[in-house]
Amino acid sequence: MAHTAMSGKGTTGDDPLQTAVWRLRSRACWADAAALLPPDRPAPALQRAALLVERCLYTERGWEEAEDALRTAEALAHSDDERGAAACERGQLAYTATLHGVRDRADEARAALGRAAALVPPGTPGRALLDFRRGLIAENLTRSTQAARAAYRRAHAGAAAHADPLLLSFTWRHLAGLSLREGELADARHGFAESLRIREELGYLVGTAPALASLADTEDEPEASRLREEARRLFRLLGGVPTWLSRQLTPPTPGAATA
Repeated sequence: MAHTAMSGKGTTGDDPLQTAVWRLRSRACWADAAALLPPDRPAPALQRAALLVERCLYTERGWEEAEDALRTAEALAHSDDERGAAACERGQLAYTATLHGVRDRADEARAALGRAAALVPPGTPGRALLDFRRGLIAENLTRSTQAARAAYRRAHAGAAAHADPLLLSFTWRHLAGLSLREGELADARHGFAESLRIREELGYLVGTAPALASLADTEDEPEASRLREEARRLFRLLGGVPTWLSRQLTPPTPGAATA
């Protein structure tokens, strides 16, 4: 399986609220981060929903809270940008529920991302995230590697153009995952290494253990074992989050999940 999270730069400038939200989010404290945001305005409500959707992806719990937050964000959305962003999160939640086997919501995920595509203009930061999520559906639900790669490349270009390093870390990793499955070891190693570098620079702790584990799948011993042990250490530090990483770490499976 492949996993992702919402977009985010990880660098919040002089905004103390966003800095606090980022620090909590990056340490797997999504509910605490969401609690800092007011639920009665469109932008903070959407951010709250995105945080709680991300928690579902990493922990496989909190589904009702994510649904409630998303319904609030949808009700508050008035502009096309706001409605498009809410539809993108709706698609991500439906995709996540399908991926984790909670309930098959694949049709809902496709429909929601289709609505988002009609509302989010090409060339915008939101379009890069949308392209990435459409790639996830192509890779993991439709099983179309060609369509997934094309979507990931569009997202990669958009993330670079809009200086969104966290999204870049995901596009690097998912493109690398496709390369690894096709036996292109050098390309896979480069992509996984770039993703890990970005996450370490951003301090995205919750995403660092999966990045270490995937890079290990491209390395020889003893480096592979060293990387996996570091991944296990971080995994334990965060209380077993992301939940699905345990399947990759014990035992390690070549070409397994990217996150």
